[in-house]
Order: sequence, then structure tokens, then C-alpha cells
Amino acid sequence: MPDERFADHLSFPRGRGHTPAGAVAGNAGGALCGDLVTIRLRIEGDRIADAGFDAEGCGATIAAGSAVVELLDGAHVLDAARIGTTQVADALGGLSVGKLHAADLAADALHRALGRAVRTQAAVPAPRPDGGGRTLVAMSGGVDSAVAALLSAQDATDVATVTLELWADDGHDGTQSCCSADAVRGARALAHRMGLPHFTLDLRAEFRAGVVDPWLADHARGLTPNPCVRCNGHVRLDAMLDYADRLGAATLATGHYARITPDGLLRQALDEGKDQAYMLAALAPGTIARLRFPLGELRKPQVRELAAQAGLPVARKPDSQDLCFLAGVGRAGFLARHGGPALGDVPGDVVDRDGTKLGEHRGHHHLTVGQRKGLGLTGGTGEPLHVLRTDPATNTVVVGPRAALATTHVPLRDVTLHRAPERVDRVRLRYRSHALPCTLRDGAVELHEPVHGAAPGQVACLLQGDVVVGCATIAR
Repeated sequence: MPDERFADHLSFPRGRGHTPAGAVAGNAGGALCGDLVTIRLRIEGDRIADAGFDAEGCGATIAAGSAVVELLDGAHVLDAARIGTTQVADALGGLSVGKLHAADLAADALHRALGRAVRTQAAVPAPRPDGGGRTLVAMSGGVDSAVAALLSAQDATDVATVTLELWADDGHDGTQSCCSADAVRGARALAHRMGLPHFTLDLRAEFRAGVVDPWLADHARGLTPNPCVRCNGHVRLDAMLDYADRLGAATLATGHYARITPDGLLRQALDEGKDQAYMLAALAPGTIARLRFPLGELRKPQVRELAAQAGLPVARKPDSQDLCFLAGVGRAGFLARHGGPALGDVPGDVVDRDGTKLGEHRGHHHLTVGQRKGLGLTGGTGEPLHVLRTDPATNTVVVGPRAALATTHVPLRDVTLHRAPERVDRVRLRYRSHALPCTLRDGAVELHEPVHGAAPGQVACLLQGDVVVGCATIAR
């Protein structure tokens, strides 16, 4: 027999069919499960001013939508962000396993609406100027961001969390991605387990326009782009700082392994093997000034131990290894799926430096300077051949021995510096590469020792010691 609270919500659903003036809506469910919930709400200042819902499907879905509307009545925005599956189920007197899906859907719809409403309507009072203040923490649902939230909660007056939804399509494996709807749901459950409010920020349109489309265009031009540097530097972190302003948070903490110098520049992390300063190299000083990196002085085993001590279920969760939008698709599949025929399989010639044809490739965009794996070719002496350059105009790939890749001159474009050029003494030319001694001169880095292959389109992270003093893009 259903709990009387469940029966009451089912018989007298609160706000069903009601659309508040100026409301923002969030949906969850659909054709696959047969249940659909829509939550509509309006924020005034720091409170939920009005809410309503619609639901299709089973009775539990209707009751769950009604329970959400009742929980939202006059609630502070931060309290609304603490409502999840457990709170919805509790408001209905508990749900059986078979009906818990309805609470999941209602919570998903609520958080999609709440995330959009905060972005356009919220004006939560700023934190007090007397100390800790409020911090917003970027949570991916992994161990690093969870520990960043844990440490931030020890240092700040109060903490809120946010997860970005960046990408979704039919071929995308959301369970393996840090930016999918599945990842948002997992991060929200983790934040609520830690007693923290959680918000969802939908940046799918901005991510497509600012990261994915340029990534596809660069491949068509024969370049090797780094989308993570572009995402961090021009889309993701600035959007979260704008969101922090809406929530009255002065700072944004992330789980990146990086540090900040006293004069406000990025510095490489203590754990060199996990350092992510390269991925953050395009950040402007004004953005860096509001960022906090709680993991910068820690090593990965210490982070996992802190998570285990706190009883966090992600303590042993493996790190993600691929670009977030490639999960389940792979690079070649994604290029073909979203880049059109030109980025599918387009056979062309593999030639040596004299222009002699040695074989065929399946598209210049599948290969990058320095690559050996996948060519299946050897030179006259039997030594492996490497990609020396690609020509997108003719769809030709030029190969040669590894020695032919050696260079001490790397031309740059779009150079941004935060200190005088003569201060640059090292450069990193790939994310997982070591810093190389260099001199910055006339729009190029002159290396003090040769490097075997510098891929056009990759980011050059310009350093003074272990401090990021600028960045650029490797030119042809």
C-alpha cells in the first residue's frame, strides 16, 4: 500500500500544469522510458519565487514532479540545489526500487531548470567580505574534483559545486565521459553525499562553437589541435566564473594539478607526472586571479588517500584518458561523424622526401607530424618511417627517417606573453613532453637541443623555470 504522502501527491499534485511567468524549464525522460517530467521555475533574488510541473507516464512520475514543486516552495537557491533523488523519494515517504526512477527523472528535470535559471535570473547575495567567503567548485565526478571540493569546504565559509554538460550525441558513451548527462548525474550524487549544493551548467552550444568546430576545422587544415587548452582558456573556466558571480562566489576551485605564483601566474604542480599547467596555459591573468587549485601541492596517491579517508566512492575511480567528446566514438569515428566526407576515409599518397610514392593513407587528418604507428612502412635501410609533414591541399603525407624530424627552430603564431620575451627559457611542445631549454626570438622558439617533430597546431607552453609566462600555437 503506498505511503499516504505518495497518495496525496498523486491525488492532489502541486503545481501540475502551472507555468510561472518568466519561468525557465527543464525536462527529463522521454521515448525510451515512456516517462517525461518537466519542471518550470522562476528565481527572484536568492529564492525560488514560483514553480510548476508537467508529467507523462506512471503515477510515480506525477507524484515525484509534485514533490519537487512542494520542496521548491520559497526555497533558497542553494537549498534547491541540495534536492536530489533521495530528497524527492523521502518527500513521498520512500519509493520502491521500481519507482525510484521517477525520483531520478524529477531531480534531473529540476536541476536542468535550476541550472538555466541561475544563469539568467539568480542574484544570490555576495559572500561576506570578512574572510573565507563562498567558493564554487568545478566537479567532474572524479576523485580529483571531489577532493578539491573536500579541501575547499575546509577553507571556505561555504561551498557550492557545478558540473558542466558539454557534449551528447547518439554515439557518445556518457558513462566514460566527464562532461555528459551521465557524468552530471554522478557528480550531483557525489556532491549531495558530501552535503554540498550542486548546479548543472549546460554549455553544449558554447562547447560546440568554441571547441569542437575549431577542432574539426583544424584537422581539415592539416593541423594537430589541442581542444583542452582552447576549452579551458576560452570557454569552460570563464563560463564557470560568470556562474560563480551569479552565486555570490568570489573564487572557483578546480581539481587541476597546478599552482599559482604570488604575482598571479600559473606554476607547474608539485606532482610533475600529473601537472596540468600546460592545459591551462591560455588562461588570462584576470581569470587566474580568481582560481584556486587545492591539489597543486599534492601527489596523486595523497589525493586518493584523502578521498578514501573521507569515504568517497570515487577514491579508486580510474582517471579518464581520452578527450571527453570522443568517449565511445574514438577520434577517427568522431571526425567522420561530425566533420563530413572530407574528414572521413579519403585515401591519398604516402611519399618520401623526393616525392616517390611508397604507399597510401586513409586521410591526412588521421596522421600527425612525428607519427610512426599505423604507417606500416620502412625506408630503404629497413628503418621505420615517420610523418614529416602533411599537405591537406593534395591529401599527401610525406614520410622519412626519424633523424629528418630533428629541428631546433619552431615557428609560432598567436603568441601571448605575460612577461618580457627574454624571460622565456623553456618550452613544452606537447602535453606529456618535457620542458626544453629555449630562447624566444622573432616569433619562434630556438631550442638549445633538437626536438624530433613539432606538430603544427599544437600549443607551445612558454615557461620561465616552472612558471607559465605565455603560450602560442606551433606554426607550419
